[in-house]
Amino acid sequence: MLRRGLIAALGLVFIMTSIPSLKAEGPVDIAPTGALRVAVAVGPAASAFWTTRDPSTGKPRGVTVELARAAADKLHVPLQLVEYQSSDEIAAASSKDVWDLSFMPADVKREQFVDQGPAYVAYMSGYLVRAGSDIRIVADVDRAGMRVGCIEGTSTLRTVEKSLKQAKLTKFVKPEEAAELIGKGQLDALAMGMGALEDLSRKLPGTKVLDEVIQSTGVVVVVPKGKAAAKAWAARFLDEAKVDGTVRRALDGNGFTSDKIAP
Repeated sequence: MLRRGLIAALGLVFIMTSIPSLKAEGPVDIAPTGALRVAVAVGPAASAFWTTRDPSTGKPRGVTVELARAAADKLHVPLQLVEYQSSDEIAAASSKDVWDLSFMPADVKREQFVDQGPAYVAYMSGYLVRAGSDIRIVADVDRAGMRVGCIEGTSTLRTVEKSLKQAKLTKFVKPEEAAELIGKGQLDALAMGMGALEDLSRKLPGTKVLDEVIQSTGVVVVVPKGKAAAKAWAARFLDEAKVDGTVRRALDGNGFTSDKIAP
């Protein structure tokens, strides 16, 4: 009996030592270079996703920058912002080992490049119309002769491409170019996220954001495809940030007091 017990105990020790030990994700798993490299999209108007340039420093500022800073602080590592012009650009660079973490509107197309975590806020897209336009509702946009702009590499563009049948669609790599043209009245409508459009409308007298939403999704945390430890950490970080008020402070501090945090 004693011998059987001893054999069983030794067998259990063997099994336990044969199983790889599970460890919590550490900074090296999330930020292998020693700094947390967070990819951000920089545009002409701020939203819960888009960053803008600080006029005094020239550096990106906005909600995602605040969340990036909180993530780096959580890991006790320096923050390094990596700038792009759209979410698709960020996703396409995911295999190049140039960024560790990012935030972007959830999109099926991008799932081949990034692993998506939970959302922190709803992201709705719509139209901004030029000053003096007779466009009153979304249906008015799709008419012959209408000039519509959208930003290349965005989920909003994919929605607009499917919906427009008669209007002429122009795609812009640089959001600033689209903003400049609608301000000059050389575009009839511009499709982007509602937050960015409202910010643009305040800067461009006479322009108006239509009430109707043309697309709704969530802004999620993402990591490059296949990084399981980073994905688990990022999901936990964002869930905690929603609970402890970090997300709410980032939104409120950037003027998005009416944006609701995703459950």
